[in-house]
Amino acid sequence: MTGLPKAELHLHLEGAAPPLFIRGLAKEKSVDLSGIFDAAGHYVYTDFWDFLKVYEAATSVLTTPEDYHRLTLAVLEQSSLSNVVYAETFLSPDFCGGRDVGAWREYLAAIREAADHAESHHGIILRGIITCIRHFGPEKARETALCAAETAGDWIVGFGIAGDEKAGEPKDFSYSFDMAREAGLRLTAHAGEWGGPESVRAALDDLKVERIGHGVRAIEDGALVERLAEDGIVLEVCPGSNVALGVFPDWPSHPIARLRDAGVKVTVSTDDPPFFHTTMAHEFDRLAETFDWAEDDLKALNRTAAEAAFCDAATRETLMTKLELS
Repeated sequence: MTGLPKAELHLHLEGAAPPLFIRGLAKEKSVDLSGIFDAAGHYVYTDFWDFLKVYEAATSVLTTPEDYHRLTLAVLEQSSLSNVVYAETFLSPDFCGGRDVGAWREYLAAIREAADHAESHHGIILRGIITCIRHFGPEKARETALCAAETAGDWIVGFGIAGDEKAGEPKDFSYSFDMAREAGLRLTAHAGEWGGPESVRAALDDLKVERIGHGVRAIEDGALVERLAEDGIVLEVCPGSNVALGVFPDWPSHPIARLRDAGVKVTVSTDDPPFFHTTMAHEFDRLAETFDWAEDDLKALNRTAAEAAFCDAATRETLMTKLELS
C-alpha cells in the first residue's frame, strides 16, 4: 500500500529518528550510545519502560535547534517514502530547550523551517502537537503548557501528554490542559495502552480530550467502547507499536477491527517507527493482510484522520485533495 496517500496523527519526532541518524550524531559529538543499539545497528530494548530509557538516551544527543532541523528533515523524508502526505508530530519542549519559552521558540523555528523544506520537496505537510511528559510530573507539565500557549497558532495546533501511563493520574495534569485549551489548542492524551480502560475514561473526564493516543484497551470495557462511539472520540491507533511492545501478542489479536466494527472512529499511525521496525506502508499492508481490509477500508482510515486532524480548515481542504478524498 505504499502508493496510497496517507495521513498520520500519532508520531513522536524523536521516536521517529532513524538509528543511523542518531548514531551519526552521537559520533559527531563523541557520545557513546553503543548500549542502545544491537549488532545490526537497530534500537534495542527489553520492555516498554526500558524503551522509555532508550528513547531518552537517543534524544540526549539532540541538543541544538540545528540538530532538530536535521532530525525533522530525516523523519519527513522517511515518511514520504510511504506516501504520507500529512503528519502531526508530538514535540516536547522538555527536550527542546528545557521548557524555557525563549529557547523553545528557537527550536520550533528550526523545526518549522525543515518542515517547510520537506513540504516543498516531498509534498508532506507537518503540524505540531506539544506534549508534556507524564513521568516528569505535573509541575514541569505546567512549564510545557506555557510553551504551548505562547506558540499556539497555525502550526502548533494541539497539546497532549505522553510517557509512562502508570505515573500519576490524568487529573494531576488538568491545569496544564486547561491552559492549553484556553490558548485555543486541540487536545489529545496517551491512554489505554498500559493503564487499561480506566485510563481512557480518566483522560476523557479529567482532561476533556477529543482524541486518545492508543486507547486500544478500551476494548476490555463494553460501556466505554459505546461511549467512545457515541461521543465520536477518535483513537490514534498504532497496531505495530502495540504488538512490538507486547500490549497484544500478535496482529490477529489486535482490537482495531473490533473497535471499528463497534462504531469507534479509528486512525492508524506508527508511533515511533524505527523502534518498532514499521512504516505507514507496512501498517496499511498488515491491516489488509490481517483483517482482509480492502482499499476502501484503508481510505476510510485516511478520511477519519483528515476529519480529526487538528489543522485549520484551509489545510484540511488541501489534505483532502492530497488524500484523493475531496
